[in-house]
Amino acid sequence: MLICLTASHRNASFTLLEKLSIGAPSVAPSLVENSDFIQGAVLLATCNRFEAYLDVDEPLTAGCAVAAREVIDAVSAASDVDPADVDVAVTVLSGDAVAEHLFSVSSGLESVVVGEDEIAGQVRRALQTARVEGTTSSALERLFQRASHTSRDVKTKTGVGAAGRSLVRLALELAESRVTDWAQARVLLVGTGKYARVSLLALQERGVTDVTVYSPTARIAPFAARHDIAQVFDDELVSTIANSDIIVTASQSPTVVLTSSHFVAAGRAADALQRRLVIDLGMPRNVDAAVAHLPGVELLDLETISLHAPIDEFASTESARAMVDEAAAEFTAARTEAAVTPSVVALRSHFFDVLDAEITRAHDRGDHTPETEAALRHLVGVLLHTPSVRARELARAGEGESFTAALTALFGVTPEAPVAPVAQLGAAERAAHPGADSATA
Repeated sequence: MLICLTASHRNASFTLLEKLSIGAPSVAPSLVENSDFIQGAVLLATCNRFEAYLDVDEPLTAGCAVAAREVIDAVSAASDVDPADVDVAVTVLSGDAVAEHLFSVSSGLESVVVGEDEIAGQVRRALQTARVEGTTSSALERLFQRASHTSRDVKTKTGVGAAGRSLVRLALELAESRVTDWAQARVLLVGTGKYARVSLLALQERGVTDVTVYSPTARIAPFAARHDIAQVFDDELVSTIANSDIIVTASQSPTVVLTSSHFVAAGRAADALQRRLVIDLGMPRNVDAAVAHLPGVELLDLETISLHAPIDEFASTESARAMVDEAAAEFTAARTEAAVTPSVVALRSHFFDVLDAEITRAHDRGDHTPETEAALRHLVGVLLHTPSVRARELARAGEGESFTAALTALFGVTPEAPVAPVAQLGAAERAAHPGADSATA
């Protein structure tokens, strides 16, 4: 069974999401190795959401509740967060709802900026990380691969994301009223990863030409050379801050890169600018939040930016959601068909076993030719076609068990029955099993 634990900007504070983004992604290997229920795990941590997708080898609500509790406890410990805070923020989905949610997330429909570009890549990288760590499973592979396919369809067939939406561009749009002339602005860019590259491109699109780059990592030199911009060294950081109109931070550093002391020292410089705009796109944050209280500094962080996210075009969004719903329904139908496959295999095996036995007896009597055997095998194949198709139709209609029952009643064949999925796990069900373990579930 697939289940998903999700916390996002819709129901959790950015402070909590920031903490989870640091520690939570590291817990997947221990979850899969130590849990009696979790067979696979893919963890997704972005600037506005934390999600854990699990393949749970347990059909009962109690077992899924135990798995959810294991995840909450593990990510809380890894992130130094009170488990009660995580429990309140997390929503648990299972069954059909998991595919619908991931497809919607990967298509950008659940993002701060609806239709954002970055999320699809983040979903793909989450799966790749799980592959490297050995925590994925065949069910999670199918789920995530289908999610990537759906996000591509949404991007190419609807208007959602057509304008290249992203938090970076939204942040710069919010900065428009604070910047007199982008062409004259002196910009310090912090970071060398994907968000830094996107930020640099968005700045250049607005006419910015005076950009320097700083990073606490060793990747700064290749980044600066590749983009033909000046590199800022550690001993130049304060003076560069003092002379920058705009500072854009997009580093993946797990700790604060620019502290209050950096800005205080910069403000004391003889040639320091009186005002500067700081756009912090880091998750966890790259800039000390206390900077916002310093004179002459205006800070736009992710939480502030999210409050100004635009309402997208209704028609495009509705069209995209319809595509996501259709893709999720098809994914569920395919999984449901797979559940009836053992019954179809059992039926075919029964027929061909009977046929082989009759052919053997005919051969022993000397009443056998290759032509006759071929004709009989063709006849059995034709007879099996209709019930095989009917089995898939019944499965899609939620009546797969009736096919299995008929198979048993008519031919005495009883394959292993598929397990029905649980539709939803709520907080009350999780709370009902706070101390459950594998011995009691």
